[in-house]
Amino acid sequence: MHLKTFCALVAVALALSACNKSQSPAEVQQDVAKAEAEGQRKVADAKADAQKDVADADQKVAKAIADHDEDAVAAKAHDANETADESKSKIVIAQAEADHKVAVAKCEALEGSAQRDCKDRADRTLDQAKQSAKTNP
Repeated sequence: MHLKTFCALVAVALALSACNKSQSPAEVQQDVAKAEAEGQRKVADAKADAQKDVADADQKVAKAIADHDEDAVAAKAHDANETADESKSKIVIAQAEADHKVAVAKCEALEGSAQRDCKDRADRTLDQAKQSAKTNP
């Protein structure tokens, strides 16, 4: 009975230690390059979406102006400003997430608690960037 428990504990310990093993520099470099490329694509997508959303909102303002509807102009202008702010936040968040993926990939070069600490710092930085983007559009 004790042997089974001991074997199970050893298996768990080995599994956990494997999670914090460092990767080779070549693997890290490959993962970082992949994360950077994916991040650039996601940021570009966020920028394109934002540009479309802002253009749509501006078009609604222009239509209200053309219709000489002052109330609608004010409302659509307010909506356009909110859309612009939301779009900026989405871009900032996309960039923060891209930076996070790169940072985590770089952490893979470390071992043990250093790797864990590195990933924790990256997570905190991402959380702070997201919070800042939501409060300061």
